[in-house]
Amino acid sequence: MIDLSIVSHTLPSPDLIRLEQDAAEIASHARSANTVRAYRNDWVHFSSWCCDMGLQALPAPPRTVALYLAAHKDHYAVATLNRRLSAIAAAHRMADYPFDTRCREIALVMDGLRRTKTVRQRQVTALTTPLLERALSNTSKSLAGQRDKSLALLGMAGALRRSEIVALEVSDLTYSPEGVRIVIRRSKGDQHGEGQVIAVARTSTNLCPVANLEAYLERAGITEGRVFRAIDRHGNVKAGMTDQSVALIVKKLTGRAGLEGDYSGHSLRAGFATQAARSGVEERKIAMTTRHKNMDVLRKYIREGNLFASAVTSDLGL
Repeated sequence: MIDLSIVSHTLPSPDLIRLEQDAAEIASHARSANTVRAYRNDWVHFSSWCCDMGLQALPAPPRTVALYLAAHKDHYAVATLNRRLSAIAAAHRMADYPFDTRCREIALVMDGLRRTKTVRQRQVTALTTPLLERALSNTSKSLAGQRDKSLALLGMAGALRRSEIVALEVSDLTYSPEGVRIVIRRSKGDQHGEGQVIAVARTSTNLCPVANLEAYLERAGITEGRVFRAIDRHGNVKAGMTDQSVALIVKKLTGRAGLEGDYSGHSLRAGFATQAARSGVEERKIAMTTRHKNMDVLRKYIREGNLFASAVTSDLGL
């Protein structure tokens, strides 16, 4: 930020104060809301631990951070501890304190954790087409049930993230005889809001994502604003939904259908990549919809989708 004390020896002008406030507001959007929320919670956890242990949290000596990581090695995954470390570093930078996550004391502890703990992250169950069909087989005929069905179908067909689903606006949709063109204004892979476009085609089946979307919007009377919204038990359409709402809907649908597995909002996106791979869709075409920047992540789903296709058990004569 600008140091107003070196700009002028007199009181700063109102214009300069407004510029400083604008700069602070712009800087606050440098990270996504989810990241900021996670960092805030991580910092509260670290600072509370320091208080309980009688240690200084800000600025924190490298030894304190190393002790914190070691103290929680059996409670959290490496990925979580790594995010906690990033949050601690971010808090120090915001307070203008130097902090180096690569300093010897901290780096050695993190390296040791990566070698001794499993680094495999939680992998939710992919909601592939057969599983999705089962999950939607007993969907309620209510407006809320129709919304849930449309949300699940569009989320899977468009490989949409939870945040992308709840942020969709009617103005982001352009229909045609072929399907619907969807503008995703901001996403995890597009933090600067340049915008990404995907297409979801009509399928002429009961599971057609486009037809179900059109039917839901018409019944709900939604012509502008957010596409997917909260609906009360009386069928009244309310405000928009949260990321967590998507996860709860997926869990509800899969739970009612008696599907076994670990399902979450990400199961829709994972289901797209896994099902596409099983159906023989080439990697490039899958990536056009998933918009993965890290192809290693996408290839993990492709490998999962082709797992049994690559099995040689029958070739062993068993």
